[in-house]
Amino acid sequence: MGWGDLGVYGEPSRETPNLDKMALEGMLFPNFYSANPLCSPSRAALLTGRLPIRNGFYTSNGHARNAYTPQEIMGGIPNSEHLLPELLKKAGYTNKIVGKWHLGHRPQFHPLKHGFDEWFGSPNCHFGPYDNKVKPNIPVYRDWEMVGRFYEEFPINLRTGEANLTQLYLQEALDFIKTQHARQSPFFLYWAIDATHAPVYASRPFLGTSHRGRYGDAVREIDDSVGKILSLLQNLGISKNTFVFFTSDNGAALISAPKEGGSNGPFLCGKQTTFEGGMREPAIAWWPGHIAAGQVSHQLGSIMDLFTTSLSVAGLKPPSDRIIDGLDLLPTLLQGHMMDRPIFYYRGNTLMAVTLGQYKAHFWTWTNSWEEFRQGTPGDPDSGTHFDWKGIDFCPGQNVSGVTTHTQEEHTELPLIFHLGRDPGERFPLSFASAEYQDTLSRITQVVQQHQKSLIPGQPQLNVCNQAVMNWAPPGCEKLGKCLTPPESVPEKCSWAH
Repeated sequence: MGWGDLGVYGEPSRETPNLDKMALEGMLFPNFYSANPLCSPSRAALLTGRLPIRNGFYTSNGHARNAYTPQEIMGGIPNSEHLLPELLKKAGYTNKIVGKWHLGHRPQFHPLKHGFDEWFGSPNCHFGPYDNKVKPNIPVYRDWEMVGRFYEEFPINLRTGEANLTQLYLQEALDFIKTQHARQSPFFLYWAIDATHAPVYASRPFLGTSHRGRYGDAVREIDDSVGKILSLLQNLGISKNTFVFFTSDNGAALISAPKEGGSNGPFLCGKQTTFEGGMREPAIAWWPGHIAAGQVSHQLGSIMDLFTTSLSVAGLKPPSDRIIDGLDLLPTLLQGHMMDRPIFYYRGNTLMAVTLGQYKAHFWTWTNSWEEFRQGTPGDPDSGTHFDWKGIDFCPGQNVSGVTTHTQEEHTELPLIFHLGRDPGERFPLSFASAEYQDTLSRITQVVQQHQKSLIPGQPQLNVCNQAVMNWAPPGCEKLGKCLTPPESVPEKCSWAH
């Protein structure tokens, strides 16, 4: 989802009444960021409180390349990382993930091996349908075993957009909350739905109900689901004991626009890029009786802060044996305190940009290659063979000369600097000769040097692919008669186009 997909951020159709109400009852963050412009690294950062360059969720196969976890990937979340559910478990929490995991699908990367007690959802994106002999459809798991596959036992109608997955995910969430309440057990629910990821889907009651087409239908169903979850917490009388945060893993995928792409509001470009549209996210904190209603905080926030803040809410401290990038936002949430902190924008192994206060400096700019832009890339996992895209464009209708570039452009000597308060669309870089530029460059340079001095990159997990490790025969496939024969194992270097 994009920053501009919520009514409270100015979406003109105002089709998110429950999320807007959540904001009115809690705290809205206009300046909240993911840790990466792509799904898997962002989720790894959320659950570890660490930048992907530290936790290994990046590739070094090419300079500044985005990478994630398609079914061919050999890697996943390393055992050396401490995930939020693992730490909460030590304090007696019961933990559940509903929806997309996306941190590796081989047995050692299973969520129940990394602190979760329950799982209903998928290890990868809902791409498909594929010929089972060439590429298996993605499995849906109930805890340790698959219970079916997308497009088979869990259909998504590509023609109409109908699928009841969000309703299944909603019921899982509601049942889990009721069960933990009955047990009087503290719980952590990671509700990672994916209806707004192409191919976009919604259940029948929501199809055709939005002014924004099928994508809007999916947003409306997610909004309705959030309303039902918050209502249950209130009806059970546990809302004052439950900290809830809503956000997204990256900006709206404008490559899917206009039919299956969302809105990034006034911000430049979208998913896959390190412009504001790729990494600035909708973000709402809700905790009745603790967070005063109707607040807007201009604190620079990060998805990694959810790791540290959640531990703080549970009375725990983050691990002290490693660098944690997430801040504890409780002083902001409870007292309105503002904290100085930079936001680092990485694309793969490369620091592309940094925001400090109102200023953002780009050290590298790149959207995608001329070849992709002009021709498209058939069969690319993030374009999907079932879409009729003529070219890959992460910034449709947005061309800023010298800023949105189809070749990798280096600006490390003289970064492009924007004042995001005056120019949220990153269209008017400051003059190199101005005193404002020189002062800002001096402050940002100091922050970058300090960051790079202490940076020890993790072992890259997204470098090696192998057709043999795809979801041919996940646990439980025998019971369903859904096992497929894997091909010969041939590990090879992953090729990342973006």
